Amino acid sequence: MKLITLVFAALLSQSTFAAAQETQASSRRAEELFTSSQSLPWAEVFRFSGTEDWEESWFLDGLKAQVRPTEKGMVFTAGPIRDDHASHAVLWTKREFKGDILVQYDYTRLDTVNWAVNILYLHAQGKGEDIFTPDITEWSEYREIPYMRHYFDNMNLLHISYAALGNDDDSSSEQYIHARRYPTGPNRTFPQTGIGDRQPVGEFILPGVIYEITAAKIGESLLFSTKPKGAGEEERRSFIWDTSDFDPVTEGRIGLRHMWTRSARYANFRVSTIKD
Repeated sequence: MKLITLVFAALLSQSTFAAAQETQASSRRAEELFTSSQSLPWAEVFRFSGTEDWEESWFLDGLKAQVRPTEKGMVFTAGPIRDDHASHAVLWTKREFKGDILVQYDYTRLDTVNWAVNILYLHAQGKGEDIFTPDITEWSEYREIPYMRHYFDNMNLLHISYAALGNDDDSSSEQYIHARRYPTGPNRTFPQTGIGDRQPVGEFILPGVIYEITAAKIGESLLFSTKPKGAGEEERRSFIWDTSDFDPVTEGRIGLRHMWTRSARYANFRVSTIKD
């Protein structure tokens, strides 16, 4: 019995060591991609300060959400009722973007809840079947109650969950980050949309702190990088996902999703694409 225990412990130790090595390697690749991405020939094609009329640049899914400009940026608050699908909300850019894309903004988490997620959607279009045409404005009414399945079943897009917490136990949730590729299909469930596994990140994005967020889709790589505004580069945390196992997404809108009760402020929102 003691021998079996020792063998099991050794195998567990090897597995833990291998996982740690893979995490470190992924972190290095993410840091390298962030650094190299800064020298690419980006051209800014969209800018929104957050202080102006948001309806000039965005449209909203969700009847219970609130959006308002302030001197510090746009405050976006989902509906107030936990476990109420009508309390979800998504803000979409009116403009669509094509090709490799760089998204940068200042993000401040305003809620203090210990559940649910914020999501960044990139290159979102309808999947092109039934009513779900590529232009998602043509079926906005279908999303007035923003059930998650209305998105992952019917859209082509890349998804990044951040400031993300579980829904099951609001007293023990731990933040994680996760990327997905929609849509689902006859033989593809929502869990199978994941690009790799959830990555636990501890105290990653804290309420009341302004974070500089950078997200990019460059070729088959997806990047998310952030640090507290004004902090040194040593405080930056970057994550990378390889999307090569999935059909590419190359064009569409950007979306900001808040699940029920989540609230945040957005400022200095910029989108850039590679110069021709």
